[in-house]
Amino acid sequence: MPYSKPFQVECFYSCDKELALDVLNGNKELDPSENGWDWLGHGIYFWEQNPKRAWEYALENSKGKQFNNKKIKTPFVLGAIVELGECLNLVDQEAIEILVEAFNGLEKTIREAGAKMPKNKGDNRRLDCAVIQFIHQIRASVSKLNPFDTIRSSFSEGEPAYPGSNFTMRQHIQICVQNKDMIKGYFLPRPLKGYNPNL
Repeated sequence: MPYSKPFQVECFYSCDKELALDVLNGNKELDPSENGWDWLGHGIYFWEQNPKRAWEYALENSKGKQFNNKKIKTPFVLGAIVELGECLNLVDQEAIEILVEAFNGLEKTIREAGAKMPKNKGDNRRLDCAVIQFIHQIRASVSKLNPFDTIRSSFSEGEPAYPGSNFTMRQHIQICVQNKDMIKGYFLPRPLKGYNPNL
């Protein structure tokens, strides 16, 4: 069983300016993403301690270079304090073992139903999403355990940092929040003009 992680981390959310200001003022809540290709399953996605990458994503989305169901008109970065709580932390070995076990269970279930396994293809990570959602389903219906509050994983993205490197230019950690109560508050990241020139 993964350890509970009661500590808090600074996270950053790529979004439209109008939504960010509504959330900061308490007029709206962030909605979970529920796409079939969401690699950490359904939830609210944050960049952990990486406002620059959050800004890049928001800017690229506004220019049509990053796909998302919600088009960003005015790119903006919203800061958040997130408590990890009961976290499926996919940089822990035990969590990876849970992932592998879930894949095997999902594969067996789908095979018995005579259906086809979803596949990852480029940025479309339907297999990863299905495995994570299967973990939630089994945890709730079979194991009678509380749902995970958050899911955390490293992600290798972009070109190699230098020739022959395993480090990439856009390497980052993402957190997918399942339990909105883990979001303890929101803030504007500083320097304001550095991360939110549209403010």
